[in-house]
Amino acid sequence: YFRSISILTNLTSLPHSLLHHVTQIYPGALSSLRCKKLHEAEIDKIANIKITLETQLVKITAAAGDATTVKTMEEARNAMKAIREDTDIDKVDDLMDAIKEEMEIADEISNSLAQPIDPLLADDDVLLAELLEMEEDNVEDPGCSLPDVPRNELPAIPNVTKEEEEELKQLEAESAG
Repeated sequence: YFRSISILTNLTSLPHSLLHHVTQIYPGALSSLRCKKLHEAEIDKIANIKITLETQLVKITAAAGDATTVKTMEEARNAMKAIREDTDIDKVDDLMDAIKEEMEIADEISNSLAQPIDPLLADDDVLLAELLEMEEDNVEDPGCSLPDVPRNELPAIPNVTKEEEEELKQLEAESAG
């Protein structure tokens, strides 16, 4: 670095001294011109060396990154291999079968818990069949007689607004239909 600075300093001073040598002493001018050419050649060498070193630095950095990548990939492969050694396809199949079996047991338990435990709650189909049978036989149970529902109109309610009256008419129509 210091060498290139001294060479640049010498080059900047050459044109003025060169002019002086050309006018004063011709052989001295030739010597100065040779020195200038040598210094320029030296600067070109230094620039080429700098480029070479920078290129090598980039290549070394890339190679280090590649080495790290390869090392990481090898570690990942070894980790996967270790995991796979503990787990083979037969173990996985056995595990999946066991999970399916446990899910079936859980479904059976859930279905069992969903069954009604009240003895009065019977199957609707059975009750409907029994009701139809009773209608066919025209059997009336004296212990289960219900009063007749009145069929006449409801008495008028005092102080009813038009909206309430409309609602009552709708309810009467729904209950009649």
